[in-house]
Amino acid sequence: MTGARRRASIVVAAIALTAILIAGIAVLRGPAPVNDRPARERPTLLLLTSLPLVFGEDFSVEQNGSPALRALDTRYRVVPISVTDPSELAKGRLLLMAHPLAQPADDLVALDQWVHRGGRLVLLADPMLEWPSKRPPGDPLRPPPMFMDTGLLAHWGLRLDAPDERGARQQELGGFKVTTVSPGQLFGRCRIAPDRLVADCSVGRGRAIVIADADFLDVDEIGSPASTNLDGLLAELASIEQP
Repeated sequence: MTGARRRASIVVAAIALTAILIAGIAVLRGPAPVNDRPARERPTLLLLTSLPLVFGEDFSVEQNGSPALRALDTRYRVVPISVTDPSELAKGRLLLMAHPLAQPADDLVALDQWVHRGGRLVLLADPMLEWPSKRPPGDPLRPPPMFMDTGLLAHWGLRLDAPDERGARQQELGGFKVTTVSPGQLFGRCRIAPDRLVADCSVGRGRAIVIADADFLDVDEIGSPASTNLDGLLAELASIEQP
C-alpha cells in the first residue's frame, strides 16, 4: 500500500469511528425533546378529557393548568371540547382524547367519520386509572375508573386488556422512557408496540394512536424523574401530525 493510500485509509477509518461515537452518544442521551413552536405557528389541538388537566378538581380560576397542559401549550393552541359531535370536531384536525367520558353513539359515529376523512387522534384509554381524586366514587366530576369503551376500539380492530398487576412500570412512548401506572395492554390488527402500550391504526385517510395508560400525565404524582413522560406525549402528537 502506498503512503497516499495508507493516509486515505486512516482518514476513512477516523471518519467511521467518529460516526460510531456520535451515534453511541446519541443513544446514551436518548431522543431530543420536541421543540417549542412560536405562538403564531402553533396548530389547533382539540382536547377532550375527564382528567383535571385544564382546571384542578376545585375548578379554581387561580390555577394555571396542569404540567401536561403547559407542555401542550408550548406547541399547540389547545381548544377544549366536551363531546365529539360534528360541530366540535370541525374546529380542528388534531385531537387528544385523554381518558374521556363515554361518548354517545351518534358522537362515536361522528368521531369515526372524522378520522376516516383525515383526522388525527391520540387516545389515552386507561383500563385501570390510578389518578388520585378528592371526589368520592360515583361523583360525576370524578374521572371514571376505566376507559369506557362502547365499541370504538373493536371497530378499529383493537382489544384493550386490564393489567394483571397494579403499580408503576417503565415503558417506551414516542422514543422516550416513561413511567406508566397500571397500564393496560393492546391487541389487534393495528401496529402495536412490543410492550403493547401503544397501537398505531390507519383509519381511512386518518390515523389513530391509542395509548393504554393515562396516569403517565400526572407527573406531579409520579415525581420529577417522569418529566420525560410529557416529552413522550409530545413526540406521539408530532408523529401523528405527519401525513
